[in-house]
Amino acid sequence: MMLKLEGMSKHFGGVKAVDDVSLTMNEGEIFGLIGPNGSGKSTTINLITGLYAPTSGTVSLEGRDLTALAQHERTALGVARTFQNIRLFGNLSVAENLWVAQNGHKQRRQHFISRWFKAGGLQDTNIDELLRFSRLHSKKDSLASALSFGEMRRLEMARALASNPKVLLLDEPAAGASIEDGQLLGERIRAVRDRGVSILLIEHMMELVMGITDRMAVLNFGRKIAEGTPSDIQSNPDVRAAYLGTKNKNKEPADA
Repeated sequence: MMLKLEGMSKHFGGVKAVDDVSLTMNEGEIFGLIGPNGSGKSTTINLITGLYAPTSGTVSLEGRDLTALAQHERTALGVARTFQNIRLFGNLSVAENLWVAQNGHKQRRQHFISRWFKAGGLQDTNIDELLRFSRLHSKKDSLASALSFGEMRRLEMARALASNPKVLLLDEPAAGASIEDGQLLGERIRAVRDRGVSILLIEHMMELVMGITDRMAVLNFGRKIAEGTPSDIQSNPDVRAAYLGTKNKNKEPADA
């Protein structure tokens, strides 16, 4: 068992954004989290990463309780994420974005400034390998703001990998991508999993989700209504009634 949520809830006043959700994610697994608009998917990721404190429930990584830990502490223990909206340092180069992600943890901050200004400070073998893995080596000296949309997405994932995570949470990585780009993204996600990183994937491109996940769970109005393999989910009448539609089980509306 890699990641576990038990009885996780998050209420905003009278709104139950996440309501008593329990999930277990195995090591080396690509686990999908899907659901219709406003179902609580992104809120769940925010609870896992510590952006939100839960109203109730716990989250643990490899048996260690993370519930009371700050975001940077969870990152140091192996939890990384991407966001729906790309968040890069546009005025820094591609390589510098990766360097900051790799060296910006709390336990390294006392040496951060000296490492930044040290001659050859960006000559890091791990950064170079990440650049090659993400097919961004030729762009390493380019400003992040000058990248194409697809390159920015690859850089954001590479930046998350720079923290050497055990679990990578991908929040709509194919947002704005074409079907072809989505297929390439699927190959990237599998390649990340092959590096030994377990993946939790939120995504609206159903061809991508159904094609690469080992298991998935479905949320609706903050509650888990189904869990199983992609084929289990596709044939589940509660899921189709919730958002896939009884006539077309491969279409999902946009999420807020």
